[in-house]
Amino acid sequence: MDIAGLSMALSHIETNNQVGTALLSKAMDASEVMGAGIVEMIDAAAMERSVNPAVGANFDMYI
Repeated sequence: MDIAGLSMALSHIETNNQVGTALLSKAMDASEVMGAGIVEMIDAAAMERSVNPAVGANFDMYI
């Protein structure tokens, strides 16, 4: 059994796991920021509806 080869393989696997975990963390952070932005946009739309409730209620369509 090649101890040096086994050690290198385990080190490589550990490094890959750490990189994968770091990428997942970044993706989760980005999703959290986007979710907060969406909530802010929804709140802004709700504020507009409370100030001017007729906005977006009717539209004219010609065919």
